[in-house]
Amino acid sequence: MPYALTMIGFGLGGIFCGRWADRFGIARVIQLGALGVLGGYAIAGTTGNLYVFGMAHGLLIGFLGVGSAFVPLIADTSLWWAKRRGIAVAICASGNYLAGTVWPPLIQYGVREFGWRHTYISLGVFTALVMGILSFKIRQRPPLVLPPGGRVAGGGHASDTPFGLSPRNAQLALFVAAIGCCVAMAMPQVHIVSYCTDLGFGADRGAQMLSMMLGFGIVSRLASGWISDHIGGLKTLLVGSALQCIALVLFLPFNDLTSLYVISAMFGLFQGGIVPAYAIIIREHFSPKEAGARVGSVVFGTLIGMAFGGWVSGAIFDLTGRYHAAFINGIAWNLMNFLIIFWLLKRTQSRWPPKVA
Repeated sequence: MPYALTMIGFGLGGIFCGRWADRFGIARVIQLGALGVLGGYAIAGTTGNLYVFGMAHGLLIGFLGVGSAFVPLIADTSLWWAKRRGIAVAICASGNYLAGTVWPPLIQYGVREFGWRHTYISLGVFTALVMGILSFKIRQRPPLVLPPGGRVAGGGHASDTPFGLSPRNAQLALFVAAIGCCVAMAMPQVHIVSYCTDLGFGADRGAQMLSMMLGFGIVSRLASGWISDHIGGLKTLLVGSALQCIALVLFLPFNDLTSLYVISAMFGLFQGGIVPAYAIIIREHFSPKEAGARVGSVVFGTLIGMAFGGWVSGAIFDLTGRYHAAFINGIAWNLMNFLIIFWLLKRTQSRWPPKVA
């Protein structure tokens, strides 16, 4: 329950904190998030009530803490760069993957040596201090951006009618696409350990494969950022979606240990750059003044997809007794994502450059 509440808080917090960052600036939002992290971990580390523990995670750690960081930061970063916007956003978005590598052994050491309560409180104090101190380095607001209709880097166009649609419908299309790609993404990430156990290889092998996915995800994010600078966010997302689908298909015929290691590495290399590409697309095709709120909405869609994808894959396994159908389900959702992005790209190409009489 605390984990689920944290994810829900993260998704909703990204939308609201992104909107606040658009209005008040990223520094104030980060400072608010630092207070949320401090209060959340302090309350969670001292309470004896499970519901208070859960609400501390959902409201303070998730909504304010995580919500103030990931979405507003990548949205704000996208407003500072033109030619190198993709790699800048990718570097920023790689922070959580790096944290996922660094923090777990440190937390495990703290829990073993000092207990989880002291570790929680220490983590909150340290994180809040670092966030608060660094927030003073990012007080300057982004420079003036292009007016609506101006051409931006990567072949995109900031417009009042992105992709020839109303902003609301364009946002909805990206939201649904984000759900689709992450339902597919969740299948290996959430279930690779169970899948390896089901095949008789053991949970340790599955954990190693999951670690490979996340490790190659950092490489993927940086590479996709570089690619976005050259071909734009939509084409980068389309390529990433196609490659992720290919990796999912490869899980069907190959289930020996060596193949699973290779495919897991491929999957991590293909999927890591997908989520940051949405931030690039928002920056290229929507009004920059709404970047934080719109990126937050799309990221919320990815979290819904991860949550639903993890659950539905397990439900399918429970019904069929094997993971074959669960992989097919992931492939179907991935194809939906691919078709939506392909449709948006075709609409963009049919509208730009404008016809000259």
